[in-house]
Amino acid sequence: ENCRSSLRRYLTKEVFDKLKLLSTSRGVTLRDITRSGVVNQDSSVGVYLGDEESFSVFAPLINPIIEEYHKGFKVTDTHPADFDPSHLDAPNPDADAKYIISTRIRVARNLKGYGLTPTLTKEERTEVEKKVVGVLEGLGGDLTGKYYPLTGMDDATAQQLIDDHFLFKKGDRFLEAAGINREWPEGRGIFRNDNKTFLVWINEEDQLRIISMQKGGDMGAVFSRLATAVNELSDKLGFQYSSNLGYLSSCPTNLGTGMRASVHIRIPNASAHADFKKICDDNQIQARGIHGEHSESAGGVYDISNKRRLGQSEVQCVQDMHKGVVKLIELEKSLEK
Repeated sequence: ENCRSSLRRYLTKEVFDKLKLLSTSRGVTLRDITRSGVVNQDSSVGVYLGDEESFSVFAPLINPIIEEYHKGFKVTDTHPADFDPSHLDAPNPDADAKYIISTRIRVARNLKGYGLTPTLTKEERTEVEKKVVGVLEGLGGDLTGKYYPLTGMDDATAQQLIDDHFLFKKGDRFLEAAGINREWPEGRGIFRNDNKTFLVWINEEDQLRIISMQKGGDMGAVFSRLATAVNELSDKLGFQYSSNLGYLSSCPTNLGTGMRASVHIRIPNASAHADFKKICDDNQIQARGIHGEHSESAGGVYDISNKRRLGQSEVQCVQDMHKGVVKLIELEKSLEK
């Protein structure tokens, strides 16, 4: 009765009857992809795809969910890709570091030739870990770093990674029901560069979460570092990609670029202004507290990120975020006078 998920809206009796006996070549069924949304009826989406084939086999359910979430995008559209830092026009909008505390850009990626995280076997997960770590340990320059497997991690290392806000935890009940937490923590870990500005989470919600970050508002530097790493990993490993849906992920909200480009920014006046939401909406950005989705702001500090991921390139995602942040800083400055 109280369920408002996309799954409930689009899994009609007609769609159920059409899909109930189908499965992919990996054996992924309708029951598998909908389990999380059935168990957790407060889900907002409610589906996690099991493999690349799931997108076509279960298209009558998945396509309308994708189009509803990624407003304005049709699954027949072509998704553009552009990870070239020279195409980004994003000078630091806060050179004096008065407003922007830090910048962080991440992408989700999954390797070709494997299932998505809900259906990875123990052997496949370990194989993915080994392949990815092999490439990461060969990275040079400011990407040089070390891999920390979660299995057998000592308390001191774990505490240091927690203090640095780098350690990821076992997935929540939504991921648990989807099968993403199986055999935790085996085959999972964190690669961190020596400068603490580049991270890769292996076999968390996606096989790879590739993250670039640093203090201040130099979005160009953060994007450039990320592009170097992602392009190198892509060349050596190959990622699941569709010309329509972009980079594939088990969660339909993460399709396309799989990118979240964000800043932590101090805007106590702008955030209290009547135009705050309109500026965010007009510039395709979203604001939330710094402790994640549904958290409240503390001391006027907000996490501002791009809203769109599918139907526009990586460069465009960061451009959206930059443009919105410039507007918010302008408003903040005008209200300080």
